[in-house]
Amino acid sequence: MLQLQDNMEILNNLTSPFPTFLLTGIPGLESVQAWFSIPFCCLYVIALLGNSMILFVIITQKSLHEPMYYFLSMLSATDLGLTVSTMSTTLSILWFDANQISLDNCIIQMFFLHGFTLMETGVLVAMAFDRYVAICNPLRYTTILTNLRIIQMNLFITTRMVVIIVPLLLLLKRLSFCRANALSHSYCYHPDVIKLACSDTRPNSICGLIGLILTTGIDTPCITLSYLMIIRSVLGIASSEGRHKAFSTCVSHIGAVAIFYIPMVSLSLVHRYGRSAPKAAHSMMANIYLILPPVLNPIIYSVKTKQIRKAILHLLRTI
Repeated sequence: MLQLQDNMEILNNLTSPFPTFLLTGIPGLESVQAWFSIPFCCLYVIALLGNSMILFVIITQKSLHEPMYYFLSMLSATDLGLTVSTMSTTLSILWFDANQISLDNCIIQMFFLHGFTLMETGVLVAMAFDRYVAICNPLRYTTILTNLRIIQMNLFITTRMVVIIVPLLLLLKRLSFCRANALSHSYCYHPDVIKLACSDTRPNSICGLIGLILTTGIDTPCITLSYLMIIRSVLGIASSEGRHKAFSTCVSHIGAVAIFYIPMVSLSLVHRYGRSAPKAAHSMMANIYLILPPVLNPIIYSVKTKQIRKAILHLLRTI
C-alpha cells in the first residue's frame, strides 16, 4: 500500500493538468540578455507609435476614408495587437527574468498571438483584392468595395479567426503536461506547448493542420492569383509610364506580404533543418518573425504612400 502511494506521488510529480510553463529568453546569453532589452524595447516603441499614428491619421483625415486606407487601418490594428500580445512576456523575461506563466495565461496569449497572425494573413488577402480591383477593374472600384462590403470582409476575417483558434485552444485544456515544462520562446506558441503534453495530442495536431489549410493554404494562393492577374493587366497597358504608375500602387502591399511571409518561412526552415544552429539563433529568429512586420509596415506605407506621408507630416507639424 505504501509503495502504491509512493508510485502515485511520483506520477503526480511527473504530470500535471494545470502546469506552470517556463518561457525562454535568449539561451546561452542569460547574463547579458538585459542588454538585448534595449533594441527590443526600441522596436516595440517604433511598432506601437508607427501603427498608432497610421490609425490616427486614417481615422481623423476624411481624405483617407477610402477602401485602400481602411484595409491599411485594419493591418495597423492587427500589428498593434500582435505587438502587445508578446511584448509583456518578452520584456518581463529580459528585464526581470520573470519567465513563469500558467496554462490559462498561456492560452490567453496564444489566442491573441495566433489570432492576430491569422487576421493579418486575411487582411493581406483583402488588400491584394483591393489592388486587383483598382488596377483590373478601376471603373467599378467604388461599387465593388463599398463600406458595407469592407465591413463584411472585416467580420469574415474576425469570425474565421475565432472559429479556427477557439477549438484549437480548448483542446489544450484536456491535456496533461509533463513536468519538463520549458518552452522554446519568450511567448507561448501552440506547437511548442503541445510538445510538452504527456497525453494524446493527435486531435490537437489535426485541428492545427485544418486551421493551417483554411488560412495559409487558402490565403497564399489567393494573394498569388491576385498578383498574377494584376501583372497580366499591367502588361496590357500600352505606355511604360502607365505600367509604372499602376504597378507602383502595389509596392507597399508587396513589401507587407514579403516581410510577413519571408520571416515565417525562414523560421519554419530553421526549426526543421537548422537543429545544429545555436538555440540563441532560434530564439532571436522567433522574436524577429513577430516584431518585424509591425515595425516595418508603418515605415513602408509612410515612405511609399504619398497621402499617408503627407498626413503624418501634417500631424507632426501640428504637435
